[in-house]
Amino acid sequence: MDGGLGLRKGAWTEEEDMLLRKCIERYGEGKWCKVPLRAGLNRCRKSCRLRWLNYLRPGIKRGEFSSDEVDLIIRFHKLLGNRWSLIAGRLPGRTA
Repeated sequence: MDGGLGLRKGAWTEEEDMLLRKCIERYGEGKWCKVPLRAGLNRCRKSCRLRWLNYLRPGIKRGEFSSDEVDLIIRFHKLLGNRWSLIAGRLPGRTA
């Protein structure tokens, strides 16, 4: 599961998630190039950033859409067409 640079790829473990959370709590979001070293992770900065933004960040909604969200999606689709990244950006707590 190692890449060419010795970086870990594939599924994240609970331990890695915990290390990333603690690092973000201590140092805050941003400066992603320093996060793997600070957190003690053998992951690339992009992987850390995406894991945080799409899975671990507080307030992320996962699972089924509520009826209000479905109505909002339909209204935005009528307004914006198939520009799904724009639509997703307007749904509070949802990732693109």
